Amino acid sequence: MESFVINRAAADPELQRFIEAETQKQRFQTLVHQLTELCWEKCMEKPGPKMDARSEGCFVNCVERFIDTSQFILNRLEQTQKSRVSFSENMAE
Repeated sequence: MESFVINRAAADPELQRFIEAETQKQRFQTLVHQLTELCWEKCMEKPGPKMDARSEGCFVNCVERFIDTSQFILNRLEQTQKSRVSFSENMAE
């Protein structure tokens, strides 16, 4: 059944776009879950009826560092990919 869906997606551009969009949504949800879990464990000492200023600041900082780190990793992977492509092209010449 899975191979049918994959073959159909390859043949149907609209279905392919839909699958890609759903995959992106899934990745985003996973990222949000990881971020929530990480920052909650790091910043919430004692859950209460209100979030204190210290915890709020910790959450903001945690989210910003998570985003910065994710962006750094993506940029580094992109550079690595470009280096590999460039190296492969030079070797082919």
